[in-house]
Amino acid sequence: MPGALRRRCAAGAVGLPAALAAALIPGAGARAEAGAAAPTVDQLVVFRNGDAVDRRVRARGVRVRVGRRRCVVGAATPLAALVRSRPGPIGLRDYASCSSRAADGGGLYVRSIRGDRGRGQNGWVYKVGHRQATAGAGDPSGPFGRGRLRGGQRLTWFYCLYRRGCQRTLELRAGSEEGGLLSVRVRGYDDAGRGVTVQGATVTAGGPSAATDASGTARLRLTPGRHTVHASKAGLVRSFGERVTVGR
Repeated sequence: MPGALRRRCAAGAVGLPAALAAALIPGAGARAEAGAAAPTVDQLVVFRNGDAVDRRVRARGVRVRVGRRRCVVGAATPLAALVRSRPGPIGLRDYASCSSRAADGGGLYVRSIRGDRGRGQNGWVYKVGHRQATAGAGDPSGPFGRGRLRGGQRLTWFYCLYRRGCQRTLELRAGSEEGGLLSVRVRGYDDAGRGVTVQGATVTAGGPSAATDASGTARLRLTPGRHTVHASKAGLVRSFGERVTVGR
Protein backbone atom coordinates (compact mmCIF):
# COMPACT_ATOMS: atom_id res chain seq x y z
CA MET A 1 0.00 0.00 0.00
CA PRO A 2 1.52 3.38 -0.99
CA GLY A 3 2.53 5.67 1.88
CA ALA A 4 -0.02 8.36 0.98
CA LEU A 5 -2.81 5.78 0.92
CA ARG A 6 -1.65 4.24 4.18
CA ARG A 7 -1.74 7.65 5.87
CA ARG A 8 -5.19 8.39 4.47
CA CYS A 9 -6.54 4.91 5.13
CA ALA A 10 -8.85 6.23 7.83
CA ALA A 11 -10.65 8.59 5.60
CA GLY A 12 -11.41 9.94 2.15
CA ALA A 13 -8.49 8.57 0.15
CA VAL A 14 -7.90 12.14 -0.95
CA GLY A 15 -5.24 12.69 -3.57
CA LEU A 16 -5.93 9.30 -5.19
CA PRO A 17 -7.39 8.66 -8.66
CA ALA A 18 -11.13 9.12 -8.99
CA ALA A 19 -13.23 6.13 -8.03
CA LEU A 20 -16.87 5.48 -7.22
CA ALA A 21 -18.73 8.44 -5.81
CA ALA A 22 -20.54 7.25 -2.71
CA ALA A 23 -23.68 8.43 -1.01
CA LEU A 24 -23.76 6.87 2.44
CA ILE A 25 -27.22 5.80 3.57
CA PRO A 26 -27.52 3.99 6.93
CA GLY A 27 -29.70 0.91 6.80
CA ALA A 28 -30.72 -1.91 9.07
CA GLY A 29 -28.04 -3.85 10.92
CA ALA A 30 -26.22 -6.18 8.57
CA ARG A 31 -27.31 -9.78 8.96
CA ALA A 32 -23.77 -11.03 8.44
CA GLU A 33 -22.74 -9.09 11.53
CA ALA A 34 -25.82 -9.77 13.63
CA GLY A 35 -23.98 -12.04 16.01
CA ALA A 36 -20.79 -10.01 16.20
CA ALA A 37 -19.88 -8.08 19.32
CA ALA A 38 -20.96 -4.44 19.10
CA PRO A 39 -19.09 -2.40 21.71
CA THR A 40 -20.20 0.98 22.96
CA VAL A 41 -17.57 3.65 22.32
CA ASP A 42 -17.23 7.40 22.82
CA GLN A 43 -16.90 9.29 19.57
CA LEU A 44 -16.06 12.92 18.76
CA VAL A 45 -16.48 14.30 15.23
CA VAL A 46 -14.88 17.74 14.75
CA PHE A 47 -15.71 19.76 11.63
CA ARG A 48 -13.56 22.31 9.84
CA ASN A 49 -15.41 25.24 11.40
CA GLY A 50 -14.84 23.94 14.93
CA ASP A 51 -18.33 22.52 15.46
CA ALA A 52 -18.36 19.08 17.01
CA VAL A 53 -20.64 16.11 17.66
CA ASP A 54 -19.72 14.25 20.86
CA ARG A 55 -21.71 11.06 21.39
CA ARG A 56 -21.63 7.62 22.91
CA VAL A 57 -22.54 5.08 20.25
CA ARG A 58 -22.90 1.35 19.87
CA ALA A 59 -20.82 0.22 16.90
CA ARG A 60 -23.25 -2.29 15.40
CA GLY A 61 -22.81 -3.61 11.89
CA VAL A 62 -24.56 -1.56 9.22
CA ARG A 63 -25.29 -1.50 5.50
CA VAL A 64 -24.19 1.44 3.37
CA ARG A 65 -24.88 2.40 -0.22
CA VAL A 66 -21.85 3.11 -2.41
CA GLY A 67 -23.01 4.17 -5.85
CA ARG A 68 -25.43 1.43 -6.88
CA ARG A 69 -24.01 -1.13 -4.50
CA ARG A 70 -25.08 -2.02 -0.99
CA CYS A 71 -22.20 -2.99 1.23
CA VAL A 72 -21.82 -4.31 4.76
CA VAL A 73 -19.69 -2.48 7.32
CA GLY A 74 -18.64 -4.79 10.12
CA ALA A 75 -19.56 -4.34 13.77
CA ALA A 76 -16.92 -2.93 16.11
CA THR A 77 -15.26 -0.93 13.32
CA PRO A 78 -14.77 2.86 13.40
CA LEU A 79 -16.84 3.24 10.24
CA ALA A 80 -19.78 1.44 11.85
CA ALA A 81 -19.53 3.78 14.83
CA LEU A 82 -19.43 6.83 12.55
CA VAL A 83 -22.48 5.76 10.56
CA ARG A 84 -24.46 4.85 13.67
CA SER A 85 -23.74 8.22 15.30
CA ARG A 86 -25.39 10.12 12.40
CA PRO A 87 -23.16 13.24 12.43
CA GLY A 88 -24.66 14.40 9.11
CA PRO A 89 -24.47 13.31 5.46
CA ILE A 90 -21.45 11.08 4.80
CA GLY A 91 -19.84 10.32 1.44
CA LEU A 92 -17.77 7.21 0.72
CA ARG A 93 -15.53 5.83 -1.99
CA ASP A 94 -14.74 2.18 -2.43
CA TYR A 95 -11.15 1.38 -3.37
CA ALA A 96 -11.67 -2.38 -3.22
CA SER A 97 -14.80 -4.48 -3.74
CA CYS A 98 -17.24 -3.94 -0.90
CA SER A 99 -20.10 -6.45 -0.79
CA SER A 100 -22.54 -8.21 1.50
CA ARG A 101 -19.51 -9.60 3.36
CA ALA A 102 -18.05 -7.44 6.13
CA ALA A 103 -14.63 -8.86 5.28
CA ASP A 104 -14.74 -6.87 2.01
CA GLY A 105 -15.23 -3.49 3.70
CA GLY A 106 -11.57 -2.61 4.16
CA GLY A 107 -11.50 -0.49 1.00
CA LEU A 108 -14.25 1.92 2.09
CA TYR A 109 -13.00 5.45 2.72
CA VAL A 110 -14.74 8.43 4.20
CA ARG A 111 -14.67 11.11 1.54
CA SER A 112 -16.83 13.74 3.22
CA ILE A 113 -18.90 14.43 6.31
CA ARG A 114 -21.54 17.15 6.37
CA GLY A 115 -20.06 18.90 3.34
CA ASP A 116 -16.43 18.90 4.54
CA ARG A 117 -14.83 17.08 1.63
CA GLY A 118 -11.27 15.84 1.28
CA ARG A 119 -9.06 17.76 -1.13
CA GLY A 120 -5.41 17.20 -2.03
CA GLN A 121 -3.53 16.02 1.06
CA ASN A 122 -6.30 17.19 3.38
CA GLY A 123 -9.22 15.06 4.48
CA TRP A 124 -10.92 13.05 7.20
CA VAL A 125 -8.87 10.87 9.52
CA TYR A 126 -9.57 9.20 12.83
CA LYS A 127 -7.73 8.38 16.02
CA VAL A 128 -8.31 5.66 18.56
CA GLY A 129 -7.24 7.16 21.85
CA HIS A 130 -4.33 9.46 21.01
CA ARG A 131 -3.00 7.64 17.94
CA GLN A 132 -4.02 7.99 14.32
CA ALA A 133 -5.13 4.64 12.90
CA THR A 134 -3.09 2.70 10.35
CA ALA A 135 -5.97 0.78 8.75
CA GLY A 136 -9.20 1.72 7.00
CA ALA A 137 -12.20 2.65 9.10
CA GLY A 138 -14.14 -0.38 7.81
CA ASP A 139 -11.23 -2.81 7.92
CA PRO A 140 -12.31 -5.97 9.79
CA SER A 141 -8.78 -6.39 11.16
CA GLY A 142 -9.29 -3.27 13.25
CA PRO A 143 -7.74 0.24 13.38
CA PHE A 144 -4.20 -1.05 13.86
CA GLY A 145 -4.58 -4.53 12.37
CA ARG A 146 -4.71 -6.13 15.82
CA GLY A 147 -8.42 -6.51 16.42
CA ARG A 148 -11.60 -4.48 16.37
CA LEU A 149 -12.81 -1.80 18.75
CA ARG A 150 -13.40 -2.56 22.42
CA GLY A 151 -16.01 -1.08 24.71
CA GLY A 152 -15.07 2.24 26.29
CA GLN A 153 -12.51 3.26 23.66
CA ARG A 154 -12.50 6.79 22.30
CA LEU A 155 -12.64 7.71 18.61
CA THR A 156 -11.85 11.19 17.31
CA TRP A 157 -12.75 11.98 13.70
CA PHE A 158 -11.39 15.26 12.36
CA TYR A 159 -10.51 17.01 9.12
CA CYS A 160 -6.73 16.83 8.78
CA LEU A 161 -4.97 19.89 7.35
CA TYR A 162 -1.77 18.09 6.49
CA ARG A 163 1.55 19.85 7.08
CA ARG A 164 4.14 17.15 7.87
CA GLY A 165 1.38 15.62 9.95
CA CYS A 166 -2.14 16.47 11.04
CA GLN A 167 -3.11 18.97 13.71
CA ARG A 168 -2.67 17.88 17.30
CA THR A 169 -5.78 16.70 19.11
CA LEU A 170 -6.47 18.14 22.55
CA GLU A 171 -7.24 16.27 25.75
CA LEU A 172 -7.95 17.68 29.18
CA ARG A 173 -7.78 16.42 32.72
CA ALA A 174 -9.71 18.27 35.38
CA GLY A 175 -9.70 18.27 39.16
CA SER A 176 -11.89 20.14 41.63
CA GLU A 177 -10.22 22.39 44.20
CA GLU A 178 -11.59 24.18 47.25
CA GLY A 179 -13.77 27.24 46.84
CA GLY A 180 -15.43 26.19 43.61
CA LEU A 181 -12.20 26.18 41.62
CA LEU A 182 -11.64 23.72 38.81
CA SER A 183 -8.07 23.05 37.71
CA VAL A 184 -7.75 21.85 34.10
CA ARG A 185 -4.58 20.67 32.37
CA VAL A 186 -4.53 20.49 28.55
CA ARG A 187 -2.23 18.43 26.35
CA GLY A 188 -2.04 18.05 22.57
CA TYR A 189 -1.23 14.78 20.78
CA ASP A 190 0.36 14.26 17.35
CA ASP A 191 -0.38 11.45 14.88
CA ALA A 192 1.83 9.01 16.78
CA GLY A 193 0.24 9.82 20.15
CA ARG A 194 3.12 11.95 21.49
CA GLY A 195 1.77 14.60 23.85
CA VAL A 196 2.91 18.10 24.81
CA THR A 197 1.45 20.70 27.16
CA VAL A 198 -0.56 23.36 25.35
CA GLN A 199 -0.37 27.02 26.31
CA GLY A 200 -3.09 29.43 25.21
CA ALA A 201 -5.89 26.88 24.88
CA THR A 202 -9.35 28.09 25.89
CA VAL A 203 -11.05 25.93 28.51
CA THR A 204 -14.83 26.41 28.56
CA ALA A 205 -17.50 25.20 30.96
CA GLY A 206 -20.71 26.50 29.42
CA GLY A 207 -20.30 30.25 30.02
CA PRO A 208 -17.13 30.58 32.12
CA SER A 209 -13.79 30.16 30.33
CA ALA A 210 -10.07 30.59 30.99
CA ALA A 211 -6.81 30.25 29.04
CA THR A 212 -4.08 27.74 29.85
CA ASP A 213 -0.73 29.06 31.08
CA ALA A 214 2.79 27.90 30.20
CA SER A 215 2.22 24.67 32.14
CA GLY A 216 -0.93 23.96 30.13
CA THR A 217 -3.14 24.65 33.16
CA ALA A 218 -6.26 26.80 33.45
CA ARG A 219 -8.40 27.48 36.52
CA LEU A 220 -12.10 28.27 36.44
CA ARG A 221 -14.36 29.33 39.28
CA LEU A 222 -17.65 27.51 38.87
CA THR A 223 -20.88 27.12 40.78
CA PRO A 224 -21.18 23.86 42.73
CA GLY A 225 -22.60 20.99 40.73
CA ARG A 226 -21.95 19.15 37.48
CA HIS A 227 -20.42 20.82 34.44
CA THR A 228 -19.18 19.79 30.99
CA VAL A 229 -15.76 21.19 30.14
CA HIS A 230 -13.86 21.18 26.84
CA ALA A 231 -10.68 22.73 25.48
CA SER A 232 -10.04 24.36 22.11
CA LYS A 233 -7.33 26.33 20.34
CA ALA A 234 -7.07 27.72 16.82
CA GLY A 235 -5.18 25.32 14.56
CA LEU A 236 -5.73 22.34 16.87
CA VAL A 237 -8.58 19.84 17.27
CA ARG A 238 -10.87 20.47 20.23
CA SER A 239 -11.17 17.96 23.05
CA PHE A 240 -13.99 15.71 24.13
CA GLY A 241 -16.38 17.29 26.60
CA GLU A 242 -15.52 16.04 30.07
CA ARG A 243 -18.13 15.93 32.85
CA VAL A 244 -16.84 17.20 36.18
CA THR A 245 -18.35 17.81 39.60
CA VAL A 246 -17.46 20.94 41.52
CA GLY A 247 -18.00 21.03 45.29
CA ARG A 248 -18.51 23.94 47.64
